[in-house]
Amino acid sequence: MAMCAGIWILLVALHVQAGNGQMVQMDSSKSGFVGSQVELRCIFSNSNPPVKISQVTWQKLLNGTKQNVAIANPALGVSVLPPFKERVSFKQAAVRHRTPSLEDTTIVFSSLQLSDEAAYICEYTTFPAGNRENMVNLTVFARPMTRMTLTTPTIVARASKRKMTVATCVSANGKPPSVIKWETRLKGEATFQETRNQNGTVTVRSNYVVVPSRETHKQKLTCVVTYQGEKIKDSVVLNVQYEPDVKIEGFDGNWYLNRPNVQLTCRADANPPVTIYQWKLLNGSLPSSNVEIKNNTLFFKAPVTYDLAGTYVCDATNGIGTRTGIVDVNITEFPNNSRSDGQEIHQEQHNTGAAIGGAVGGVALLGVAAILLFVFLRRRQRTFKGDYSTKKHVFGNGYSKAGGLPAHPPIPKNLQYPDDSDDEKKPAQIGGPGGFEASERDFDGEQEDLKRPYFTVDEGESRDYDERTLAFQYDPEPEIADDMISQTDGSVISKKEWYV
Repeated sequence: MAMCAGIWILLVALHVQAGNGQMVQMDSSKSGFVGSQVELRCIFSNSNPPVKISQVTWQKLLNGTKQNVAIANPALGVSVLPPFKERVSFKQAAVRHRTPSLEDTTIVFSSLQLSDEAAYICEYTTFPAGNRENMVNLTVFARPMTRMTLTTPTIVARASKRKMTVATCVSANGKPPSVIKWETRLKGEATFQETRNQNGTVTVRSNYVVVPSRETHKQKLTCVVTYQGEKIKDSVVLNVQYEPDVKIEGFDGNWYLNRPNVQLTCRADANPPVTIYQWKLLNGSLPSSNVEIKNNTLFFKAPVTYDLAGTYVCDATNGIGTRTGIVDVNITEFPNNSRSDGQEIHQEQHNTGAAIGGAVGGVALLGVAAILLFVFLRRRQRTFKGDYSTKKHVFGNGYSKAGGLPAHPPIPKNLQYPDDSDDEKKPAQIGGPGGFEASERDFDGEQEDLKRPYFTVDEGESRDYDERTLAFQYDPEPEIADDMISQTDGSVISKKEWYV
């Protein structure tokens, strides 16, 4: 059926008569909203010489069926047929004259209805040219009715934390259908449903689902309906009722003996507000002589004693339920310095002073260490600290390798050294306190060895000598070269050798 109607409309649209310069001028399409007014234009362009217009007929074409709407006849006058009689008229008054002018037969639809949507044909009957016609498509829109409502006036947050629909947004009887979106900070979800009505309109419904809680209370929920580029907004603020959320304030962790004016306050966030507060002490009873309860506050009239220690409980009750707050109070003998502002500032100043003093002390210590290191390096340049096994000893008129103590003439009781020698190189009197012990070397028991001849042995040299080559010689001490330094054990060493 619909296919036949489409073919018929196409044929009519193509059937625009324009013979001999005659044609019917119309708009290809027109639209309007339900209840509004719309004009359907129809103008006849006559030829030269003009043809005679015998009649003009407006017809409604729907599903392949034609229905007369209005007729203008020069002899019979104007006629509008039901059901259009009350809502359709010719725009030009000349059409209704006794001698009418029918070149402009535009009609006006008032109080447009959804049923008016169709194709409309304007047909001119002329003599002797015959019929001339054209067609316009009329589309009727329906503006939807939008509303937003709370699912229930009272939304209650339950311990089960189940999801529930808190608001519904409806865009009813729209043509074409509208689009619904939600604007909110809530972490919920939306569901959507479309229903097509018999008159061709569409109703769109959207529900917003969320878990009611203390956080959803007083949150704004906005429904945004978009229709034909137009945005329609409607908002509600959720009123969620929930049990009290309780906490006890007043204990700062610094309740010490004899501290005055302490108190505990029961804070409760609830909707509706809390109506009853109840205080109790676990494993004990409140000291009635020392406490006073005013609304949600527990006042301790006397200074703090150890008897105040314990676990305090506050029960808060509203129309939804009862919740409990708990705090453990412990008593110390002395104040906690970190809890006192003045003492805390004093402690911070003390810590700051200690940090600065430590930094200064560290710098001074580094300076002293640097000085000592400098003195040590200077003295090391003047004192040999190496291996004595590489030095040559001078005894009498020759040299011998360091090692065991060689024979030598009797050593005087006291040894004298130059004034510029280091203190550690000035030995005390031999045999006396701080000197060489007799157990290490008994010079008195080796007098015969001291009479043995001395000869020169170069380092690395190994050669046999017989007694004929030996002679007792006590030549003067050899001169020490400029680059040689005398040592505390009677040896000399080259300056160059210090650093080998």
